Amino acid sequence: METENIVKKKRKPGGGRKPSKPDYDPGKLLQEQIDAAVALYNSDQSLQAIANELSLNPIKIRKLLITAGVYESEAADQVNRVFTSHRTGLSYTEAVRATMRELNLSKASVTSYLPYEKGVYFSAKESAEKISVGAERIRRMRKRKKVLEELLDKHSEEALWAAVVEFQGYKFRTYSGLPFSYSLKKGRSGEYTKELFVDRRENSKSLAWSSIKIAFEKALEKSDTVFSRPKDIADVRGISYSYSILWRFGVIRVPAEVEKRLKGEKMDV
Repeated sequence: METENIVKKKRKPGGGRKPSKPDYDPGKLLQEQIDAAVALYNSDQSLQAIANELSLNPIKIRKLLITAGVYESEAADQVNRVFTSHRTGLSYTEAVRATMRELNLSKASVTSYLPYEKGVYFSAKESAEKISVGAERIRRMRKRKKVLEELLDKHSEEALWAAVVEFQGYKFRTYSGLPFSYSLKKGRSGEYTKELFVDRRENSKSLAWSSIKIAFEKALEKSDTVFSRPKDIADVRGISYSYSILWRFGVIRVPAEVEKRLKGEKMDV
């Protein structure tokens, strides 16, 4: 049987599978998330409020702050102290297991108190198309911050509308603490129609722009007031939603106990 001579082709330099996202930099994205979380944390916002702002969960926010070295708690200090004592001579995974045994904690509990050592973690459920969703969150947060600075500087109707547009999909909470968000629709011209569609109830009616504008103007007339209830601003349709929106925009002040509900924080028993 005659043996065939098989000539192997030389591999071209730079050959092989091309990265699907050549510009994706998990380390850079992690740093952006850390910077955003720290900025909000330094402005005295709670973990839940920061999580709402960045569309992340509070546990991840805490881990970002621990990575930045700005978050302190007895639990975090204990876990990191024990983990560090085991890290010498052990791999990361082995040190985590040793910490779990010593403190009688789950793996999730231990790792939630440890700083990031690698790039940003994305859930296995996250689609490949959304792998850089964190960067989008950071950009959205920065844009929202910018429009609110403009609103508080000018107090104009145009600035208010710009803020309303940017906060579509944001998780607000009503006076009683119930979550809601809103969306806008575009007309034939391609411009947004000035009507907010609230998603708290399946059959919720839309919130007219005119109602928000009236509440905004009334709130500015009583700028020194701490508004204890929505109707303290104005008795107009949808004032319970406008109340929450104007508070989040920084236009009105509310009592401390109401602020906790608007932030989604647990009330003191």
